[in-house]
Amino acid sequence: MEKIKQKIHETISNKDEIRQLIQLLSNIDDSKSFALGIVVGRLYNAFYYQTKRILNREPTKFEFAEFLEFVKSKKSALENLW
Repeated sequence: MEKIKQKIHETISNKDEIRQLIQLLSNIDDSKSFALGIVVGRLYNAFYYQTKRILNREPTKFEFAEFLEFVKSKKSALENLW
């Protein structure tokens, strides 16, 4: 799970890509919750595909619950990415 968390942190650290994506899609919805949804979507994508790549399986319910807790604990930091 540590390797997966590392990949998630790498995803978060690429602020320029996140800002560009949010800016590009701001004509659809420029709300803070929409931007947060984009960030969480990127994180979920990293979590899901790294689990499949590293562990060769889909995440368990427990791992998904850990991911949700991780996102919840990082919410304020995630909101400051853009």
